[in-house]
Amino acid sequence: MSAWLERGVDPDAVGRILSSGLPEDMRRPASVLAYRLTALLPPHLPPALPPPAARRPRRPDPLQNCDGCDRAFRSPAPGRCRDCPPAAA
Repeated sequence: MSAWLERGVDPDAVGRILSSGLPEDMRRPASVLAYRLTALLPPHLPPALPPPAARRPRRPDPLQNCDGCDRAFRSPAPGRCRDCPPAAA
């Protein structure tokens, strides 16, 4: 049952899943329980995302001054803004 709990299943849900649909006349209840514990084992859950406070938002690119018109724009590197023509080589 510990494998079920490690996979995030509520203990009450484990009891309901393992005891539902049992036959009226069982000769070997321990065998049925052992089979259900392995055959009905849920898959592993995907890794949980860190809490929102731990996730850092992406910082905006720094402000740069355009080499062509001296207008401020956000870019990871200095250069020209999108309104200026490309610099001649």
